[in-house]
Amino acid sequence: MTSPLSAAPSGTFQLGGDLPVVRLGYGTMQLPGKGVWGEPTDRDGAIAVLRRAVELGVTFFDTADSYGPEVAEDLLREALHPYAEDVVIATKAGLTRQGPDKWHPVGRPAYLRQQAELSLRRLRLDTIDLFQLHRIDSEVPLEDQIGELKALQDEGKIRHIGLSEVDVDQLKQAQEIATIVSVQNLFNLSNRSAEALLDYSEEQGIAFIPWFPLATGGLVKDGGPLEEIAKEQGATPSQLALAWLLRRSPVMLPIPGTSSIDHLEDNVGAAAIELTDEQFDALSNAV
Repeated sequence: MTSPLSAAPSGTFQLGGDLPVVRLGYGTMQLPGKGVWGEPTDRDGAIAVLRRAVELGVTFFDTADSYGPEVAEDLLREALHPYAEDVVIATKAGLTRQGPDKWHPVGRPAYLRQQAELSLRRLRLDTIDLFQLHRIDSEVPLEDQIGELKALQDEGKIRHIGLSEVDVDQLKQAQEIATIVSVQNLFNLSNRSAEALLDYSEEQGIAFIPWFPLATGGLVKDGGPLEEIAKEQGATPSQLALAWLLRRSPVMLPIPGTSSIDHLEDNVGAAAIELTDEQFDALSNAV
């Protein structure tokens, strides 16, 4: 008898030491239209994917005010509100949009506060569980950007603070201003440029949220380690990429996104894959 499909076997992580999430989460960036701009081509389908994720045991949903913009947050509210008790929504502010595929950082305190208030309203929340600075704005002192998030936290409008696309030094600087519970950087099987940040995060007990987690680059080729191990595990290359991330560090919270229920279910299947030491090493050494 096979076990029911569930994200639960990926384990749990305590965000900030007090907020449990299932480690295999879901990212909403792929739900808006082309270029992360405008409405989805199939709004009902997007709603169905979000609801199916909850049915499959996903509790951690990552979004941002800039996805759409506003579209992804609206979809989350429409699909999941009133939220199940264990659902944790992480959103972001600090990137503005000038059109499809165009992004520009703005970290002025008044702007970050405005976006936090708008996210609270769109998501219909009293408190945002995890509010992340989407990008550090080089034109605004870091203490002003993080300081505003700390002020929002002190007011009870956000519970925890996270960062996105930072290096170790930037994280350390931010830690001098507020408690940082998560970082979100590009990281996957074929791009490990943020490895130093991952190692520091693990030392600190900080969640590491890899975006673009499914990229496998040139590893998907005939006779390569992904193909061999996929056959051994009866798994897809994408599932192995997620299983490798989950095995790589206990602070890893992958957030694969998709607008397809079939792809969602395939991704969730990664939670139950247990790589052997030999398989993990083969994948780790393949790049």
